[in-house]
Amino acid sequence: MDTAEEADICRVCRSEGTPDKPLYHPCVCTGSIKFIHQECLVQWLKHSRKEYCELCKHRFAFTPIYSPDMPSRLPIQDICAGLLTSVGTAIRYWFHYTLVAFAWLGVVPLTACRIYKCLFTGSVSSLLTLPLDMLSTENLLADCLQGCFVVTCTLCAFISLVWLREQIVHGGAPQWLEQHQPPPPNAAGQANEAQAAGQGAADEPPAAQPAPADPPAHNEAEPEPPDAPPDQGDDPELEEEGAAAEDGDPNNGAQDDMNWNALEWDRAAEELTWERMLGLDGSLVFLEHVFWVVSLNTLFILVFAFCPYHIGHFSVVGLGFEEYVQASHFEGLITTIVGYILLAMTLILCHGLAALVRFQRSRRLLGVCYIVVKVSLLVVVEIGVFPLICGWWLDICSLEMFDASLKDRELSFKSAPGTTMFLHWLVGMVYVFYFASFILLLREVLRPGVLWFLRNLNDPDFNPVQEMIHLPIYRHLRRFILSVVVFGSIVLLMLWLPIRLIKLLLPAFLPYNVMLYSDAPVSELSLELLLLQVVLPALLEQGHTRQWLKGLVRAWTVSAGYLLDLHSYLLGEQEDNDGNQPVNNNNNNNPPPGHHNNNNNPAPAVGEGLHAAHQAILQQGGPVGFQPYHRPLRFPFRIVLLIAFMCITLLVASLVCLTLPVFTGRWLMSFWTGNSKIHELYTAACGLYVCWLSIRGVTVLLAWMPQGRTVIIRKVQEWTLMILKTLVVALLVAGVIPLLLGLLFELVIVAPLRVPLDQTPLFYPWQDWALGVLHAKIIAAITLMGPQWWLKTVIEQVYANGIRNIDLQFIIRKLAAPVISVLLLSLCVPYVIAAGIVPAVGVTPEMEILMQRRIYPFLLMVVSLIGILSFQIRQFKRLYEHIKNDKYLVGQRLVNYERKAGRTSSVPTSNPVAE
Repeated sequence: MDTAEEADICRVCRSEGTPDKPLYHPCVCTGSIKFIHQECLVQWLKHSRKEYCELCKHRFAFTPIYSPDMPSRLPIQDICAGLLTSVGTAIRYWFHYTLVAFAWLGVVPLTACRIYKCLFTGSVSSLLTLPLDMLSTENLLADCLQGCFVVTCTLCAFISLVWLREQIVHGGAPQWLEQHQPPPPNAAGQANEAQAAGQGAADEPPAAQPAPADPPAHNEAEPEPPDAPPDQGDDPELEEEGAAAEDGDPNNGAQDDMNWNALEWDRAAEELTWERMLGLDGSLVFLEHVFWVVSLNTLFILVFAFCPYHIGHFSVVGLGFEEYVQASHFEGLITTIVGYILLAMTLILCHGLAALVRFQRSRRLLGVCYIVVKVSLLVVVEIGVFPLICGWWLDICSLEMFDASLKDRELSFKSAPGTTMFLHWLVGMVYVFYFASFILLLREVLRPGVLWFLRNLNDPDFNPVQEMIHLPIYRHLRRFILSVVVFGSIVLLMLWLPIRLIKLLLPAFLPYNVMLYSDAPVSELSLELLLLQVVLPALLEQGHTRQWLKGLVRAWTVSAGYLLDLHSYLLGEQEDNDGNQPVNNNNNNNPPPGHHNNNNNPAPAVGEGLHAAHQAILQQGGPVGFQPYHRPLRFPFRIVLLIAFMCITLLVASLVCLTLPVFTGRWLMSFWTGNSKIHELYTAACGLYVCWLSIRGVTVLLAWMPQGRTVIIRKVQEWTLMILKTLVVALLVAGVIPLLLGLLFELVIVAPLRVPLDQTPLFYPWQDWALGVLHAKIIAAITLMGPQWWLKTVIEQVYANGIRNIDLQFIIRKLAAPVISVLLLSLCVPYVIAAGIVPAVGVTPEMEILMQRRIYPFLLMVVSLIGILSFQIRQFKRLYEHIKNDKYLVGQRLVNYERKAGRTSSVPTSNPVAE
């Protein structure tokens, strides 16, 4: 034993223990790493910033060592002094954070709003009275809210400029900006079209094909791959001429001009943090940042709003279009866009003049400004105008479905133009998004290269901003027009034409009932919340909708391929091998379709209408590249038949989707509501769910049938048990808990605020349950985002198990029973007090009614006060320990791990203090 003790050394410094530096064993580790010096451990904890052993995960414990003259209880004067110090510190922080909030939430937005109004008033007197307007107290809240919007817009513009600058620096400037001759306004960037074509806008080039074992002969005669860098084919003489011109003026080099440092923050960003910038670190440096933000807002308002608006205003007035612009209800926006268009034309003309007179620095500056304006206008068109056109076209084509007219839409627009335009834009964005999602699903099914005319948004080489920078305006205009034509034609095919056929074949089926109120005995608000919060999310998340749609697309593709002898073209030779079809060994001798070299084909605009705003939210990818295929006889005629077959399929699918769910829902809900009309949103949702359940059951049964009767019986038993468990859980979690939660919310909040004491409140269980579903979802979301505690752990475990591995006992014991018990106690205890105890005391009837109606909010207030009081008591205990440690703490001693305790967390500690 003595030999073992002599061998004990510190795991850090490898030294033995001494009387003044003894060894401790503070964790579960044994052997050569069991012991450690306290000083070594403290140094290591400071370095690693951890409070536990990295090997055994045992938390180290320290016991404080106080001065021998410390009294058993702190004197009152020490507590008062510490309390005053804490209060002073709190007041100082309160003043500082109030100043920070006043500066960022008051001064900055208010200044931005007042300057914005002053500039757009259009009078000289507003400039003279600007200092007084800054100090005015009228409309403070409204001006602050409007100023926050203005500040947000200016900051977004600033960030966009910095990001666009990075795109130009790293992606390269357009070729016309690098050359010395002026670019024609309609031909700027034509030399760079080959680069854009290589990014997916052009047809399927032979260069993109994987190299076969025996390359076809026609590939050798193809031109250079279009995705090659544009500067590879530059003329050496032009390069020498450009180099000579740059040598003549060393300050006007291409790299120096492109890498301008007007917005260079690299050095400042190393020391600047969000806390220091916003003033949350306790310093007053943020006042300088407030000044710069105000100056930046003023500059951006003046440059990017004031000047374009007045340029557009003078142009509109001069051309006599002022009445038409005012009739649009968006005079400011349209006038500003017109100003930007005229500014872009002016910049490109000035750029050409600067190139003629060889002002290289001015030429580059004007070119970069033109690129900024051009990209801004293209973003507005692609993200704003195009979805808005799609939304309005969808609404116009579906008017007969809702028994509406253009006059109704005109009246709606005049009454609320902003809301109407936003709703149509939102509908258009949803339409474009789902169209892009369907295209990505097609890429997963079809042969790589079939959709050569559609943009692949998941292509890593696809960069929409670079295309906006490099491609000329006429190319973007052509894409926009063709995209509108294609998207509009699809709406006609899948919405307008099916509606006409339905009205012809089923005259009594349309229009859909979309009245805000109906004769049904169910609240519209309740059903809307139920539909949006429960039905549709569950259908989309658990319905395997995407897998089914992909399977249908594959089945249709296989059928169309064999009917038209286009199987190799649609699915490739790999599908032939998988389907035991003979492989055509002469595929390499069959060149791709003759349209490969047709650069004027308008088809590329189909996918190019799917803009950059949508590619960030699309996650599913598809195959990339090109695969060879067998080209049958009369190939163009077969392609025409394929397109016709596709149009007929889309028309039939649209007819089924518009009629079957609604018809099924109407028939089912007629058993409940009789002949009362119900909102078609609910009938469609009901029918959609029934159709989904039917299809799901058929697919599952078809998957089980080849496995035999025994397996089917066992599967049916398992699914029956799982369905019963799910129904029990749904009854408790989705039925009882939301009902109790909604009823409690009604008693605590709604009834005391809305119902006077001389009236009796009426409760609607169905509506309370629907509102309780919404409240339960909000509480669950907040719980999952909050800190770790028992409810969050249980919810995460239930979600991880899913429906197939549902644990009924765990859910009832850990989730349903505690939550239902708390809710029942919250409902029953106040009622027992108000209806049982209070009348027994002998109070007046008025007091009884008052207690019954106000006891729920009163108890909520009592519980809140108890919580606040307990929090303050804990804070006072922490303050007491802090005062005691500051005055009497002389050190701390490491606590050894006691093995006889039998558990790693049973180390006796007393007021541990971090070093």
